[in-house]
Amino acid sequence: MTEKYAVVVVGGGAAGLSAGLVLGRARHRTLVVDAGEPRNAPAAHMQGYLSRDGMPPAEFLAIGREEIARYGVELVRDRVVDVEKGEDFSVVLAGGRTVRARRLVVATGLKDELPAVPGVAERFGKDVLHCPFCHGWEVRDQPFGVLATSPASVHQALIVSQWSKDVRFFLHTVAEEELSDQDLRRLAAAGVDVVPGEVAGLVVEDDRLTGVRLADGTTHARSVLFTAPRPVPQTGLLERLGAELHETPFGTYPVVDGNGLTSVPGVWAAGNAIGFAEQVVHAASGGYRAASAIVGDLLMTDLDAV
Repeated sequence: MTEKYAVVVVGGGAAGLSAGLVLGRARHRTLVVDAGEPRNAPAAHMQGYLSRDGMPPAEFLAIGREEIARYGVELVRDRVVDVEKGEDFSVVLAGGRTVRARRLVVATGLKDELPAVPGVAERFGKDVLHCPFCHGWEVRDQPFGVLATSPASVHQALIVSQWSKDVRFFLHTVAEEELSDQDLRRLAAAGVDVVPGEVAGLVVEDDRLTGVRLADGTTHARSVLFTAPRPVPQTGLLERLGAELHETPFGTYPVVDGNGLTSVPGVWAAGNAIGFAEQVVHAASGGYRAASAIVGDLLMTDLDAV
C-alpha cells in the first residue's frame, strides 16, 4: 500500500527543515524530500542569522537534519516529479516511490541565473557576490565593481556603497540613456563611478579576482564584483496543482497568506518558493509559520469530522 504521511515537505533547505522540525515536535508523521540543491551552496558562510552568523551553510543543514530526526521526521534524498490532489495528495518521487499526504509544504526555492560573462559563474560565492547584507562586511572597504543586468541594478550599486567608497558601476549591456536623471544624481551623490561599455570577462590571479576587463580591452582593478542574478522560481509543482501565481519584478511566485497558505487548500509554501528576498532566517521563520498553521488546520479538520 502507498505510504501515508500527515505532511510531505518538498525541499530540505532552511524552510523545509524548519517546517519538519515543528511538525515532528507536534507528533505528525512527516516526510521531507530533499533534492540537495540549496541556493546558498556556493557561499562558504552565511551571515546575519542571530546565533548562526558565519556558519557554513552545509553545517547549518546538517544540524537541521539531525534535529528533525530526533522527532521521527523522515528525510529522503530524492526529487518530487509529480503531485496530484484528490482526497489526499499523491506525491511521486523520481526514485519511483509514491506517497500520500494530507497536507503539503512546498519549499522548493529558486535558482540564480547568472550573467553570461566569462568567469562570473566560476567566482560566484567567492568574490562575485549578489547580496551585500550576506557578504558586505567580509569584503568591506575593498574596490567594488557592480555588473549591471538591467537599469534596476542602480539600486544594487547604491546599496553596496554602504560597504565601500570605491565603487564602479559597469553598465555592461545597459545603455546610459536607460538611467533616469534621479539615478545619475544618486550615483554621483554616493560617489559611484559609472563605467559604460560591455564587460568581456574577469581578471583572476592566484585564485582571486583582481580586475574587470571590458570589450575594448581596458581593465579596471577590482577585488569584488556584485551582480544581480535572474531568479528562476521553482514553481512547477504549484502550477500542476493550479495555485494562483503573481508576477513580480523578480519572477513569478505563488499568492500566499501570512502563514504561507496558497490558493490551493492544503498547500503551503515557504522560503524562496514565495519570494526572491527570503534570506535563511526568513526561510526558517516561514517554514515554522507554515507548519504551525498546518498543525491547527489538521486538528480542526479532525475535530469537525467527529
